[in-house]
Amino acid sequence: MLDVTSAVVFENVSVSAGGVRILENVSAAVPRGSATAVIGPNGAGKTTLLLALLGQMEHQGRIRLTAANGGPARLGYVPQRLDFDRGMPMTVMELLAMGRQRTPLWFGARRRVRDEAAGLLEQVKAAHLASRRVGALSGGELQRVLLALAIQQRPDVLILDEPSSGVDIGGGSLLCELLDTLRARQGFTQIMVTHDLSMVTAHADHVICLNRRVLGQGPTATTLTADVLAATFGIHLGLANLHAMPQIPGQSCTCPEHSDQNSKSEFFERQP
Repeated sequence: MLDVTSAVVFENVSVSAGGVRILENVSAAVPRGSATAVIGPNGAGKTTLLLALLGQMEHQGRIRLTAANGGPARLGYVPQRLDFDRGMPMTVMELLAMGRQRTPLWFGARRRVRDEAAGLLEQVKAAHLASRRVGALSGGELQRVLLALAIQQRPDVLILDEPSSGVDIGGGSLLCELLDTLRARQGFTQIMVTHDLSMVTAHADHVICLNRRVLGQGPTATTLTADVLAATFGIHLGLANLHAMPQIPGQSCTCPEHSDQNSKSEFFERQP
């Protein structure tokens, strides 16, 4: 029976490389139309899961990926980094025109192709970059150009690997706004791998917590509990337990939870 509520379903997906188990019986579902974040520590297998989804990694188990009409889904992909010769003279417009026309680019991009590329750049707030050399782009600018490339094929599922990597806070916020707008306009399902929990809580409505296996999944607001985060990231997540910190002799905790207790203690210590 077709599961129309899920765009992607992982069923007992396992991946091994060099005799090392990277993913172990991963079972998870990505709701259709959602902004789903896959989170976990370094080495948890997040990017490996994306590569398996993209068909670039051999795996055991099954991955079902369907469009809303039940047919094969088109994928868009924004990689974490793009390795290329930054000295090449190719412009952003020429990059977007590649593969969209049959005549060689040195004859120039056709009007229809230029108009389409300009429209894509406008959607990602990068119209001003059309004539810029690709190698001269900043990290945030390159991310937006790669996003324009990814949505060029009108994907059913858009996959992003660490979209905030190498991008400053302002660029990360702009990227989130763009993704929300594009998802509402085009109706794609979004899957992003990230270690940025602030981006997850502000942007993702569904989350999969991964550390070789799934340790939690569901709506972001109810899934990211202290227990699930501790199980996923371990004790070095950075969530401070203020009451477990060393105390300076003679000083006590001043948080609201213990302020009343401290006041009572001081009162009894002053009694004759």
